Order: sequence, then C-alpha cells, then structure tokens
Amino acid sequence: MNQHHESTGPAEEQQITLRGPAELADALPYLMGFHPSDSVVMVALHGGRGRFGGRLRLGIPEAPHEWPAVAEQLAECLIKGSERRGARPDAIVVFLCRDPAEGENGNQVMERLRPLAQNLRTACGALDVPVLEALCISDGRYWSYCCPDERCCPVEGNRMAMPGTSVMAAAAAYAGIQVRGTLREMEARLAPLATSAVAEQQRALDSAGAELIPKILDEVGREDVCRQTLDLVRRLMERLREAPTTTPSASDVDDDRLIGHDEAAAVILGLQDRETRDRAAEWMEGPEADCALRLWRALARRCVAPYEEHAAAPLTLAGWVSWSTGDEPGARVALGLALRADPHYTFAQLLHEACNQGLDPETLRRCLRGSRSARTAEQEQAVERTESPREERRARHRAVHPASTRRRKSLRGPVCPGPTSSRRRSGRTPSNRRGSRSG
Repeated sequence: MNQHHESTGPAEEQQITLRGPAELADALPYLMGFHPSDSVVMVALHGGRGRFGGRLRLGIPEAPHEWPAVAEQLAECLIKGSERRGARPDAIVVFLCRDPAEGENGNQVMERLRPLAQNLRTACGALDVPVLEALCISDGRYWSYCCPDERCCPVEGNRMAMPGTSVMAAAAAYAGIQVRGTLREMEARLAPLATSAVAEQQRALDSAGAELIPKILDEVGREDVCRQTLDLVRRLMERLREAPTTTPSASDVDDDRLIGHDEAAAVILGLQDRETRDRAAEWMEGPEADCALRLWRALARRCVAPYEEHAAAPLTLAGWVSWSTGDEPGARVALGLALRADPHYTFAQLLHEACNQGLDPETLRRCLRGSRSARTAEQEQAVERTESPREERRARHRAVHPASTRRRKSLRGPVCPGPTSSRRRSGRTPSNRRGSRSG
C-alpha cells in the first residue's frame, strides 16, 4: 500500500497526517468543499511530507477518445499553475469520481475509467512529475490504480469510511470546514428552471432581446441600457435584502418569486454588455455581496432554453462574488458552469484560472474599487458643472468685460424716468445728444 502524508496548514498550525488510499479518499470532500461527483480531481503535493498544494477539477469527458488530450491539458495546467505560484509539484494525486449508471456496479466503473487514469499518469510523467496515487471512488467504495497488492486493495474495492468518523473529518469540524453536499446538488442551485414558468420566462427573454439588443449595439443606446440595467439591479438587490433567508433550497424558491420574468429578462440581456457586467461586479463585498450573489444565482436559473449561453454572465458574477467572499468551492462550481455555458467567455476563464491557482482576489477588488471611485468623482464633477452654469457665465462675462467698461456702459443704459425728465426740463443735457443716444 502506498503511504501518503499531508499537512493541512503551515508548520505553526496543527498538522494532520493522512496514510494510505483510505484516508486520502475520505479527505477529498474536505479538500474540495463538496463531494465531486462525475469529476476528475488532481491535487499537487509538495515536499517530502507531501503537503497539499493546488488542485483542479473537471467533469469527466464522456467520449474516451478525448481522454488523452484532456489528460495532457490538465497535467500542464496544474503543474504550470503551481510553478507560477513559485513551487513546482513533487508529485500529484488523482481522483476519478463517478457514480454507477443503471445496471452498473462500482467495479465496472473503475475498469471503464482505467484508461483515463493511465492517460493522466502518462501525461504527468511526461512533465517529470509522478502520480503518487490514483483512486477511483464509486458507489461508496474506492480502488487504487497504483497499488497491485490485492491484500490491501482487493478487486471489489474497499468501502469508504463512515462520514464524520475519520481523522480528517474531526480536524475539519474543529477548523469549521463544512462539506456542502454533492457537486450535483450545488450545480442544481444554478441550473435553469424546470417548472411551468419556463414558457413565460422564454417569452420575456424574447421580448427583452428584441428591445434591448439593437440599443446595446448602438453607442448612445448602450449607455442608456447600462444605466437602466444597473438601476434595476439595485432595486432587485434591495428587494432581496428585505426578504428573510431560510434553508438554501427554500431561499432559492423565495428569491425566484421576488423577481418578475420581465425584470429578470431585462437584467440578463443588459449583462450581455461587457461594461455593464464589469460595473455589476463592483457589488462584491460587505452587505452588498450576499444580495448580489442571491440575485446572480436567480438570474442564472432564469436563463432557460434557448438562452442557456446567456447564463455565462450571471454565473461568472456569482463565481466572482463567491471567490471574493472566501467561498472558493462555490466559486469553482459557478465558474465551471459559466465555461460550460460559453467555453470562450474570457472573464470566466481568467477568474477560474486565478481561483484554481489560489491567487488573492484582493488585487481585482482594489481595481474595481478604483473604477468605482473614479466614476463617482467624475459624476460629482459633472453635477457641479450642471448646478453652476450661471456662475460660469458670469465668470466668463467678467473676464471679457473689465469692471471699468461695465461702469461706462451702465451710465449709458436706461435710467429712472424721474431724474431723466428733470434733466430734460432743466436743459442740462442737449436734446440732440440725448436723442441720438436714445435712438
């Protein structure tokens, strides 16, 4: 049996040692934050004690002919990403997680995925990083693709430990780490609606698309759509803030009820504009973050067929808010779904890579804060210019007409009737000169 050791934190913190495939298999949900069903998971190991480093997850490709290319991409992504963070992995652990199909057992799943495990081992070896262990987890059992000893790794597999009974489970509970259920359950919170409201939501998206897309393609109209979309987002966030939250599933249903079909369609179409989406990303921290996340999830659920690709924007925003607030598992799930909706969505690609590499989201938060501050300053200056046009006109008038000139002109202007009449009667002002000025 292969022995493995890993530390859950820095040297000054409590260290948890995992030994063998059984404890590795049990630790996987705590490493990811959920049970990664139907997934390839790769975890980098560093140092002689095999400290866990970067990790990545991908849904298992259905077509076996894609496995070699996918394995090469995953190996390169994990190893090069670790190098960019300053530490090349010394080894890698691979997990293949899939539940049996109807009429299939776990052992058959393990055998069916054996070529994929071999592809991953070969791809990592080609980059001079060995795969220390490769496990298949299926139907409550695990198998090792690396251990040939049937005394510890029998053909029928080993049964997984009871949930919550392992050393890793105890350490995770002590550290406050929670497993949120299965990947399938987390994805269901972001999946398109499957209720009787689908047809009505589709009609609302059709109508909003016909009205908003031509405006978005026009420079002046695009600014109007941006302003209207963000104003509507603010109102919806305030509406959600005032609504109490309960369990996740019940909260999702309540949020769906609070957002009208036309409102959801207008925001979904408005977020297809890049500038509007980037400004919406500024709701990423503090009290705004929770309401924004609830709204982006609800909008992702409203992207019903044939508008599934439009979900890339709200899903990416949901992933960004999750990552910004420290929820890396939720961020990876949302960003993975965004790339499934649109594999070429650049914002999702960048965030997904940064999240998987363990980068600090504060760099992007500072950038967005700076953009908001600069825009606020510009708006305040514009308001000041709008509120003081009279002062500006007076200033320009004073600059063009000096004070002495203004005084001379004031003497030649109309005067009060009384003094004028008296001067005329007295004969002090010649009538021809006065008349010439009057004429």
